[in-house]
Amino acid sequence: MIASLALFLAVLFAFISNVVARPYLVPSDSMAPTLDSGERIIVTKLAYQSRRVAVPRAGDMVVFKAPPEWDIDYTSIRSHNTAVRWLQNSLSFFGFVPPDENEVVSRIVAVGGQTIECRRDIGITVNGEPITEPYLDTKTPGAEPSTDPCLGPEFGPVRVPRERLWVMGDNRTHPTDSLAHCVSVPADLQRGIACTGDPMAGTVAMENVVGKAWQFW
Repeated sequence: MIASLALFLAVLFAFISNVVARPYLVPSDSMAPTLDSGERIIVTKLAYQSRRVAVPRAGDMVVFKAPPEWDIDYTSIRSHNTAVRWLQNSLSFFGFVPPDENEVVSRIVAVGGQTIECRRDIGITVNGEPITEPYLDTKTPGAEPSTDPCLGPEFGPVRVPRERLWVMGDNRTHPTDSLAHCVSVPADLQRGIACTGDPMAGTVAMENVVGKAWQFW
């Protein structure tokens, strides 16, 4: 009886984790101080399954599988010991250790069809309109818009392709985001303006989005 119940609960948890939602361990400080490295969050996989119910919006936190070109610096976090690796994979299933994939948690700043850019006299704009980012914490080094409106280099304009997202971490000093992986035209880069090349490399396909991220509290 107990064994059957345990099996049922395991199957139920597996279904929920793979179809509905699952716990996720934040792997880095790219979203600090909103999310700290090692913090646990919930990723709802059904959030964007039906666009009639919910669509990705600027400000949403999402977990996504990084595009292949973002994997250059990624190394496996699993042990070479078979038993330890099995234990790590098991704990990852329950959200106690990060998955052995280059999955990233970041924040949507612009969605497909929108144009994003940043200039020091205005700051970040989407479709020509300045945006407010209340989730940024000025206590984070380099996160003071009044002295550095772009919180990094000037960039764009980038027209985000359809079914793709422009994402940026809340911790702009520790980027694993669109700005860090975009293509820059050398002539523009010499003028201090990044991300004026092919927009595909710096954006994330919706099909790679694992789900919407929520803090436990």
